[in-house]
Amino acid sequence: MSDTPVKQQNTAAYYTQSVLSFGLALAAVAVGIYHLDVDGWVRAFLAIAVLYLTTSAFTLAKVVRDRQEAGQIVSRVDQARLEKLLAEHDPFQKL
Repeated sequence: MSDTPVKQQNTAAYYTQSVLSFGLALAAVAVGIYHLDVDGWVRAFLAIAVLYLTTSAFTLAKVVRDRQEAGQIVSRVDQARLEKLLAEHDPFQKL
């Protein structure tokens, strides 16, 4: 019997909430940097730092997801090979 995991799908509401939350957080940081009472170079540095952090977070999330999916594929292939071996094996066969 195979125990293939059920792939969980995110709902549209969860996806919308995530996108809106990300947009709101990025906008709040941008407004905060804009209203800082500092020189333009400091604002530019902070803006670049926020963009770098944001792209790094997306990259990290993608790498973690890809590694997890690769592990699931290898596990499924190994399980399929084992099931094939067990199906072909006849314990009552004479040597």
